[in-house]
Amino acid sequence: MRPAADQRRQCAALPIFGQGAGLRVVLITSRETRRWVIPKGWVESGEAPYRSASREAFEEAGLAGDTETVALGSYVYNKRLARDGLLRCEVLVYRFRVARLLRDWPERAERERRLFTPAAAAALVMEPDLARLLRSLSSA
Repeated sequence: MRPAADQRRQCAALPIFGQGAGLRVVLITSRETRRWVIPKGWVESGEAPYRSASREAFEEAGLAGDTETVALGSYVYNKRLARDGLLRCEVLVYRFRVARLLRDWPERAERERRLFTPAAAAALVMEPDLARLLRSLSSA
């Protein structure tokens, strides 16, 4: 699965904590706009996409756990660049089962981290396809 020529690819962790009626999704705020998002970023050279998602979960949200190796789905968004530019990005989303919420992590001072029900998380994110993925957790 390759992104269109005019877009780049990122990978994201969809952090899930608990199960059943107690299932929660971990969202973080973006650094620039403070919007609620899931941990995501660029895949480093030689890195498997699901490992990239796991690394982002640790660096951005302070999460330890296990990432599924097959993408749950994807969504597209416009990434803000310096000088008011936009870059269209396709984000592959990997389910990440949270084992521990860490007290300290690399981007702790730059982001807020909170747990939400899947429905509440879906209502907070701006990307329709990400909201759809979050809502699908309630029926899984």
